[in-house]
Amino acid sequence: MDSFAQRVIAWHKQHGRKNLPWQQDINPYRVWVSEIMLQQTQVTTVIPYFHKFMDSFPTVNKLAAASLDHVLHHWTGLGYYARARNLHRAARMVVNDFHGEFPTDVDALTELPGIGQSTAGAIVSIAGNKRGVILDGNVKRVLTRFHAVSGYPGKSEVARQLWALADEHTPGEETGTYTQAIMDLGATLCVRKRPACTDCPVHEDCRARALGTPEQFPEPKPKREKPVRSARFFVVTHLGNMVLLQQRPTDGLWGGLWTPPERATDTTVEDFLDELQLGPAARIHIAPDFRHTFTHFHLDIEPVYIELQNIPEMSVAEGGYQWIQFADMTANNTTFGLSAPAVRLLGSLQTLELSAT
Repeated sequence: MDSFAQRVIAWHKQHGRKNLPWQQDINPYRVWVSEIMLQQTQVTTVIPYFHKFMDSFPTVNKLAAASLDHVLHHWTGLGYYARARNLHRAARMVVNDFHGEFPTDVDALTELPGIGQSTAGAIVSIAGNKRGVILDGNVKRVLTRFHAVSGYPGKSEVARQLWALADEHTPGEETGTYTQAIMDLGATLCVRKRPACTDCPVHEDCRARALGTPEQFPEPKPKREKPVRSARFFVVTHLGNMVLLQQRPTDGLWGGLWTPPERATDTTVEDFLDELQLGPAARIHIAPDFRHTFTHFHLDIEPVYIELQNIPEMSVAEGGYQWIQFADMTANNTTFGLSAPAVRLLGSLQTLELSAT
């Protein structure tokens, strides 16, 4: 164990967080779920989701037996929904291919959907206390500053250098403690802005601090202007308490989630109603646009609220459509996974004169 690992572990034993929910009753399943949830998501955001997820799916067998709709419902609002779909697929593989027991080595774990080398390293080190190397966002920031590694970490040559440094510092003993310690160091002290360098256990040897420019490391991702797309979302109600939703294809945007039907911005209300044979509208309200931002583009959404004049005769089984009781949605009793814009669009029904109440 080198001096860097010794000091990081000693700091964590005295000052590190030890009461996070996934640090209790540690097993491979709980570590795996927490690591996936924490990808690109803050700890404070993840905690309530983790509790709810574990209440509903306390074991990998429970998760594997659940429907994808039920799993996505528990992910609603957490974003990056491919993570939830991969969790569900991987759980079924663990149950079917490994008899419900997680693989114990990194190579086997990385064969499961959504588990990369860093997540696999976290699982084997924290849950199995075996040597596993990790390089999540927090660890990248610590190592980039400690060694003053220049260049954007997303570039392959920089990533290779960081993996080599991560491997160099990872000890062969107390690996689980070290893994949690270096992640905690990056999350609490070596933060993106205004790092608490004087409290850091390795600040004396930190090259970025010696240069006086810790916040310049790591180098940010080169900025690119995000393209803007536009769409109309039709929120259709009837009988005062039924709303029409459509399930998205599993391999596309918001895969497997439910949203009000989306169409091009030049789609008129009449064309939309004719397309689905919904009959005439009793009332129509076009709400102000709002923007939903994805990793690679902005989506400007134009909400169109329609209350039908008659009970529709359309068969909703085709095309993934379904009439849902709005009261169930607002009471959060549904097992449907909703996209974030769907939550906002349905929530607005309560404040409109045209409302499903």
